[in-house]
Amino acid sequence: MARKPSPTLTEAELEIMEALWRLGPSPARALLPALPRPKAYNTVLTLLAILEKKGYVRRERQGRTHIFHPTVDRPTACRQALRHLLARFFHGSPALLVATLLSDRELGPEVRQLLRELAPPKEEG
Repeated sequence: MARKPSPTLTEAELEIMEALWRLGPSPARALLPALPRPKAYNTVLTLLAILEKKGYVRRERQGRTHIFHPTVDRPTACRQALRHLLARFFHGSPALLVATLLSDRELGPEVRQLLRELAPPKEEG
């Protein structure tokens, strides 16, 4: 059975998007040296096709070359991923996410204090 496509960016797709955000509209071949881990040209083309289906990039033909344009900026992609994470693991509750972060012993006291300060005040009643 085929795996269900992820609505958010996979690790490999994120690498492609990071390169596009950094370089701007580019042909697939120009992305190869900008990737943190080497990928075959055909792999990059496949990932770009998936990103196009997901709506993260659009392609424009210039002569015999296809130029890929990011259609989603990094902050928007971050918000989409966070909404997906909230829905999937925290029942849509930002408070549950923050509570989970606060309960994480790996966080230093400065980070935990900052999270407490960012949390909305409790309503009295």
